Amino acid sequence: MSTTILLPGQPLPSNLVTPPLPQCGPGCYAVDGRILASVVGVPQRNGSVVSVIGREESGNTPDVGSIVSRLTTQQAHLTLTTSNDRPLPETSEEFQGVIRIGDIRLTERDKVKMGDCFRLGDLVKAKVLSLGDARSYYLSTAANELGVMYAVSEAGNPLLPVSYQEMEDELTGRREKRKVAKPEGI
Repeated sequence: MSTTILLPGQPLPSNLVTPPLPQCGPGCYAVDGRILASVVGVPQRNGSVVSVIGREESGNTPDVGSIVSRLTTQQAHLTLTTSNDRPLPETSEEFQGVIRIGDIRLTERDKVKMGDCFRLGDLVKAKVLSLGDARSYYLSTAANELGVMYAVSEAGNPLLPVSYQEMEDELTGRREKRKVAKPEGI
């Protein structure tokens, strides 16, 4: 085990990520073939899995469960509600996140329209790209398993996913566009 302490966003030491490229465990994530820390802690490799072990108090980087609170043509602003399937602690300030238009999809980025991907109140599963500015995290839904997990139609009825870009009102049958998260287990 290394004694180097990493900060979120710093790459893991080269001796821990030698080929074959290991899988990311708790406390780290992969971007462009590099493995970066997502928590303050000490990196370690256990077989084919690398992780960054931090103190419980250091917390983790929010990566799932957020609700769309504001939309512009270039960004969706979200209020983060859970991290690693755990509710975030209630504080006087909410955790905020931003999904920029270029971070919605892996393909057809030039054709993306924010209003066709998210609506106010949608429950979105996203991953953290970076800590962003002082007010919010930069988030991404550019993976099949990321996107809208729950939404309500304009008529106020629950929507069910029918494709990666459409959801259907289960009562009226009307379809609405969204960037839909692939359901787990499919």
